[in-house]
Order: sequence, then C-alpha cells, then structure tokens
Amino acid sequence: MGEARDYQRLEFLGDRVLGLVIAEWLHADSAAPEGKLSQRLNALVSRATCAQVARAIGLPKHIRLGKQARDDGGADSDNILGDVLEALIGALFLERGFEASRDFVRKAWAGPMAGGQGQAKHPKAALQEWAAGNRRKPPEYALIAREGPDHAATFTVRVSVRNVGEAEARGSSKQEAETAAARLFMERYG
Repeated sequence: MGEARDYQRLEFLGDRVLGLVIAEWLHADSAAPEGKLSQRLNALVSRATCAQVARAIGLPKHIRLGKQARDDGGADSDNILGDVLEALIGALFLERGFEASRDFVRKAWAGPMAGGQGQAKHPKAALQEWAAGNRRKPPEYALIAREGPDHAATFTVRVSVRNVGEAEARGSSKQEAETAAARLFMERYG
C-alpha cells in the first residue's frame, strides 16, 4: 500500500510563498505604514481572496474530488479552492522557483491588488473600534451552528454588543462567519 497523498505540505509552502510575494509587492508599491500594509496583506492572502482568484483562473474544473466532496459542492468551497490554489503555488515554487511563482502571483492577483482589496478596515476591527468609541463593551461572538461535512462545512455565528443589538451570518469558516456578522452588525447599527 502506498502512502496517503494530500496537498497539505504543498499548501503550507504555497501559503508562505504567496505571503512573501504579496508583502514584497505591497512594500514596493506603497508608502503606507506597517499597520495598513498588514491590513492589505491579510485581505489579499485571505481564504476568500484565494478562492476568488482560483475561480478567476478556472481552477475549479481541474480539481479532482471524491464523490462525496463533489456531491457536497466541494468544487465551489472557499476552503478547498484556497487550499488547492496555495498548493499550486507551492508546487510551482518547487518546480520553477521563486521568480516563476512571483510572476504567477502578480498576474493572478492583479485584479484584487488593483481593486484596493484590504484598504478598508476589517469588519471585526471596525466593530471593535466602534464599540470602544461608543463606550460599549467589546463585541461577543458565539458559534450558533456548524453544518455539513468537514470539507464543506458551514458555520453560523452571532455577534452582539450589549444594549445595542446583534447580527447573525454564515460562512465556510468560523472566521468568515464572524467577519460577515461584524459587517452586518455595522450596516445595521454602526
């Protein structure tokens, strides 16, 4: 019997290469302070942005999934798309080196970079600051539900600020659901 095969080691490597390329790009193209650069970096390497880029380059049709994952919509899962794209970057790095990886990332991320992705404050940070600025207790996040199989799970999170209100949202990760809930809260109450 052969070893179990997966893309986790390539994903690990690709994640680091992606982060370095985006950090180098931001540093070269912006005079923004570290905090703003970090904010943009985090948005540009986020699971949602990786999935967006994966869709834009047509990656979903090339992913091999088991029957269960296909039936559960795995080819459109932000988690799976992001992981596979990072693994692809890792494989490119091993096969062709840093320059080829940099060229690929710069081409594939041109849209999100030009679109100013990550320039706005992250919704959770914005909500935290709003609560403090309005002399409220910090927002509290609660996991309401987790549904579906591990590879295509959906999380429902509620955020509340005491004596103000609450908002619920869903996402393909707990963090994504928290971000969506914070964004919805700010739309309603901020």
